Amino acid sequence: MELTPQIKDKLNQLQEKYAAMGQDMSAYLDGLLYADFLTYWDYIHLDTLLSLQNPKTPFPDEEIFIMYHQITELYFKLSLHEFSQIAEHAELTTKFFTERVKRINTYFNALVTSFEVMVNGMEKEQFLKFRMSLLPASGFQSGQYRMIEICATDFGRLIDKSKREELANATIEEQFEYIYWKFGATELASGKQTLTLKQFISKYADQFLQLIKERRETNFAALYHKLAAKGEDVSTLADELRKLDLYVNVEWPLSHYKSAVRYLERDPVDIAATGGTNWQKYLPPRFQKRIFYPFLWTEEQMEEWGKSWVLSVLKTLRNEA
Repeated sequence: MELTPQIKDKLNQLQEKYAAMGQDMSAYLDGLLYADFLTYWDYIHLDTLLSLQNPKTPFPDEEIFIMYHQITELYFKLSLHEFSQIAEHAELTTKFFTERVKRINTYFNALVTSFEVMVNGMEKEQFLKFRMSLLPASGFQSGQYRMIEICATDFGRLIDKSKREELANATIEEQFEYIYWKFGATELASGKQTLTLKQFISKYADQFLQLIKERRETNFAALYHKLAAKGEDVSTLADELRKLDLYVNVEWPLSHYKSAVRYLERDPVDIAATGGTNWQKYLPPRFQKRIFYPFLWTEEQMEEWGKSWVLSVLKTLRNEA
């Protein structure tokens, strides 16, 4: 093959690159002679990925349950990848911020629209049997989801609504004791912390506290205010943040609520979730009133937060029953 000017130019660029690092380019070219061609399955570690489903019971639908949760965590990881790019950007612009929030919204849209797999994609009888082998594990223990919340808003917005005003000037450590999800992982009968919650705090508390401190000035709410204060046009960004607020705080919890009603609600006594979480009070958005960006919503919108979604889902599920 003829060494065209383009090829010679690239070889010169490579020579300069390796020379700047004190490396011998010819040694790297020798390596290319013997390197194998990359395959799709090796690049994404497909064999490893497909081997990560290990059901605890013989019920076939448990594999669906495992894989969907693994898919969920991968989407969470994609979201956190975008959160980090925004928070750590050296010269953040409204354009870059908006584009990356759009990506996150795309990931959550995929999650919300695919949750039908969990709502109607398993046999109820199988689920109610294999779920007992999962104790005390629970989707409540998704550390990445909690990290998304921390990166999305001022940490004060994640304090239980009954304590937000009282703890407005408290330390991060004091506020963390009243983070909203701790109240969703209490035993239904005694009101004590569940083993699920104790495990979760033991594994993630230090990571959460560190991230809260790192994102004090670089969470999405803080970054939005900084750009707005510069006089930039943040109207499109505001639209995307409102979508994110609804996806994370209404649509995603409501998807789980639909699943819980489908599998766990039984008259006259509701079945507890695998971790003993009080899903009836914990999941409905209208009870939590968790809102990342109150400055982007009207008082009426916040007062009715999630109410119509919950009522419409309940009506649909009752009709199906």
